[in-house]
Amino acid sequence: MERFHPRLYVACSFQKEASVIMDMLLRIEPSARFFTLDTDLLFEETYETRRRLEERFDIEVEVYRGPSLAEQEESHGPELWKADPDACCGIRKVTPLKRALSEVDCWVAGLRREQSDSRRFASKLGYDELHGLWKANPLADWSEAQVWAYIDKHDLPYNPLHDRGYESIGCTHCTLPSEGRGGRWADAGKTECGLHG
Repeated sequence: MERFHPRLYVACSFQKEASVIMDMLLRIEPSARFFTLDTDLLFEETYETRRRLEERFDIEVEVYRGPSLAEQEESHGPELWKADPDACCGIRKVTPLKRALSEVDCWVAGLRREQSDSRRFASKLGYDELHGLWKANPLADWSEAQVWAYIDKHDLPYNPLHDRGYESIGCTHCTLPSEGRGGRWADAGKTECGLHG
């Protein structure tokens, strides 16, 4: 916050890590800025978690979107997430992220090293070559138990899908209950959406 605020932007997927990061940053800097990528395919529980966190902290999370479902179907046909999950993530997540990051110097994400093999070398702060700016992962070295302990200690709202076996939560069409990130794109052989490299 000292180095980058106010040109720091915090990504919120409204998974458990987002609850922790939001609480930590707002304790340090009440004017911290948060954004989310709304694919229009998120779980209702994810939208409700966003509402609960906004209410709890009296903030408004800025929303970035890709094309509407109707526009996507008109351009790419129905069920793009099934036909080409990489293209769907590109349209609904990667392109809106580029807009979100276009006027900042650093962004914050909730990556943790133990989440998956592809994240095991996530740095707490490093230069993000993919997006041409700095990126902070303040929970990179946190365990699952530490995240839950923080949530319990501060009585934070969190996504109730975690209580139903979803350790990682994305879009309704591409997420199943599972340990780690195993339930994301389970039938596609895909482990990342393209936001983090």
